[in-house]
Amino acid sequence: MSKSSVEGVTTSEDEKRGYYKIGWLERIAFGSGDMAQNFIYQTVTTYLLFFYTNVYGLNPAIAATMFLVVRIIDAVWDPVVGALIDRITLPFGKYRGWMALMGAPLAILMVLCFVVPPLAETGKVVYAAVTYVALSMVYTTINVPFGALNAALTRDPQETTVLTSVRMWLVNVAQVAITYGIPTIVLALSATHTNNRHSDKSAWLTTIIIYAVVGLIALFFSFAKTKERIVISKKDSANVKVTDLFAEVARNKHLRIVSFMFICAFGIMAITNSSAAYFVTYNMGDKSGSLIGAYNVISAIPALVILPFMPKLRALLGKRNLLFASIVVSVIGFIGLFFINPSYHLAIFIFQFIRSTGFGIVGAFIWSLIPEAIAYGEWLTGKRIAGIANALIGFFFKFGLALGGFVPGFVLQITGFSADATTQSSSALFGIRILLAGIPALLCGVLAFIVSRYTLTDEDLETYNSEIEARRQAAANENSEDSK
Repeated sequence: MSKSSVEGVTTSEDEKRGYYKIGWLERIAFGSGDMAQNFIYQTVTTYLLFFYTNVYGLNPAIAATMFLVVRIIDAVWDPVVGALIDRITLPFGKYRGWMALMGAPLAILMVLCFVVPPLAETGKVVYAAVTYVALSMVYTTINVPFGALNAALTRDPQETTVLTSVRMWLVNVAQVAITYGIPTIVLALSATHTNNRHSDKSAWLTTIIIYAVVGLIALFFSFAKTKERIVISKKDSANVKVTDLFAEVARNKHLRIVSFMFICAFGIMAITNSSAAYFVTYNMGDKSGSLIGAYNVISAIPALVILPFMPKLRALLGKRNLLFASIVVSVIGFIGLFFINPSYHLAIFIFQFIRSTGFGIVGAFIWSLIPEAIAYGEWLTGKRIAGIANALIGFFFKFGLALGGFVPGFVLQITGFSADATTQSSSALFGIRILLAGIPALLCGVLAFIVSRYTLTDEDLETYNSEIEARRQAAANENSEDSK
């Protein structure tokens, strides 16, 4: 056996195929990069709609429209960033360098999104739109290269599953800190305000600053302790164009399928997350804010328990069967949340636990499919355009998250929700329940169909990766002969 330049130990045969084994420090550092982005961007996607309607004072329809407009801008911006990342190698690393360069701007923009400026209604709408658009664009310059970093660490599908498990475990740690910690801190900082404690502007701003700083620290840790091993060649980098995105979509069927998994899965997740605060506050009658923290912690606990076993579950059930089983469990949870009387708090918590168990696996596991789709595309064309591929995934991922702003805002508007009302109408309460469980349950059926179309097996990947590395070695030997 030969010791590589990383913490892990691999055989020379593994290295020839790019099947590097990653040490635990680097696994944790890689996961910390996603945890950092969740501290920043997931905080925004989870709470910004609630903040806009209940603290900032925006009309739900205006907020929903703004979320949709940002996604349209992303449709143009994401492929530009993907091509830029594949073409340019920063001094600090092809993918890692962007984390160091854009981390501070992302944290600052997160804080600015939660500032309530002393402006008239039109001015506040413009301010909200500008800060949210800027945040989304900067986030892309970190999220796309971070996604590409996954494929740059190793080709080994099992190691990728381990990396994904560690990554998503840390993401769920962030989720607990976000979903439980933020409302708890906001309430604590606004303790002197007896009315509308969730609407205290200064408490929100202070809380968001804390999360921005923690996220930035975690991002720099990820940058410092990861190592890129498999990246696009300098020759291929020079030839990357924005239009490569469309060519890759046309020829790489597995990348298309994974992309649609992302829009559906994260649409479900975002709609559910965005509606949770409304459901607990109004349907469950939690006017004091004492239940929202417990509800959100229950959402994250299953993933913290089950994700360490995901590599074994994959080996036992296979990729598609694991996803199908997880979707079925999710639907059972959604059905319970839709039909159970919200006043039965224990029953609601039980079905939320069931839903989170199933969807925690779905939301985590599909990330491990991206390097597989990239490897398939490299086998087809000889070009490893991980930045372009992750730009496509990033667009669908963020479009799915945008559904968490647009769909709830639209449904709340048409069902008569009023942020000023202490008690909501029956139609508004039904609309919130539809958001929390009805629409997500239907989308689970769509997701199951998409999963059924993914046919890339581990045996296929073994063959593709071996052929790719054989081509690389042959090209290297040819260049060596030419230089003599």
